Amino acid sequence: MLKLGVNIDHVATLREARYRGRGTGEPDPIEAALICEAAGAHGITAHLREDRRHIQDRDIEKLRQCVKTRLNFEMANSPAMVKTALELKPDIVCVVPENRQEVTTEGGLDVVSRLPALKETRQRMNDAGIQVSFFIAPDPAQIEASAEAGSQFVELHTGAFAENFNRKRERQAELERLAAAAARAHETGLLVNAGHGLNYQNLGMLLEIPRLVELNIGHSIISRSLVVGLAAAVREMLHLMRNYPG
Repeated sequence: MLKLGVNIDHVATLREARYRGRGTGEPDPIEAALICEAAGAHGITAHLREDRRHIQDRDIEKLRQCVKTRLNFEMANSPAMVKTALELKPDIVCVVPENRQEVTTEGGLDVVSRLPALKETRQRMNDAGIQVSFFIAPDPAQIEASAEAGSQFVELHTGAFAENFNRKRERQAELERLAAAAARAHETGLLVNAGHGLNYQNLGMLLEIPRLVELNIGHSIISRSLVVGLAAAVREMLHLMRNYPG
């Protein structure tokens, strides 16, 4: 069964727009996470960015206490974030690139050029009982490097597919690139997740890609929840995923 991880970062984005620096406020990302779990989500994803633009330290600590499914902690490969992850002990960390100027994570992690440092982080996480995923572009070199680093998962960056969804030729090219990447990752022993820019419109076509384990989706579900409610938004996404052939 294809799993759904719900990214709750933008619940915190909305809160921080009004209550930044106050240590309180609404909406509450922890309440949102519990609603998502109750609606059938298989995991919760949260990104503690170094600039703390949305999720705060107190959020991630409470999420570790409350999440009963699977907590996916997105993080930069920095000493501070590695320390936080080792203290937090999430179920899995997803190492992502981070740029303070970006609105959201815009590119894949360059595992090739950072292989020794990422291999060390992967080892430290695994030694602590934490699984590791690298958020990468669907590029053969990045897949080989991720396997060499010993990562358990890769999360394929689906942003180019999402951006080109209304351009038939480009969309097909991106789908083929994602499918080839998933197949190669599977051959190397990596488990394959996917995420970025996925929504209720483009999801059906993405499900043509075999060997996916989990989709991480945030903005689209949180946006939809403003209209139908969060539980309904999660159930609608799960309904779209129900016939994934694997």
